[in-house]
Amino acid sequence: QLVESGGGSVQAGGSLRLSCAAGRYTYKRNCMGWFRQRPGKDREALAVLWIGGATTTYADSVKGRFTITRDKARDLVYLQMNGLQPEDTGMYYCAANIVGACGTWADFGERGQGTQVTVSS
Repeated sequence: QLVESGGGSVQAGGSLRLSCAAGRYTYKRNCMGWFRQRPGKDREALAVLWIGGATTTYADSVKGRFTITRDKARDLVYLQMNGLQPEDTGMYYCAANIVGACGTWADFGERGQGTQVTVSS
């Protein structure tokens, strides 16, 4: 079970770090990712970390501002978010996949309940 934390309210330009408690078997997963659903919009992939190769990919909208990392010892995955803007407001979800593609929300079989991020101008 994945459990997110770290959401909250912040002013534009501020930072937040989201955490995802991934349980004891992160190493068995193929990839982990962070997704966002903004009001009135589809859920979008923001950042994906491939566990084996430790490679990462980012959506263009967050590239250079958000960073996905993993703490192996604590089985945590983080999303460091800097330079937050009002358009970053939304529900943020952690997700994982054991095998297969790591592209869209449908690819990720394990999903957290989400944590809300609100950015005010």
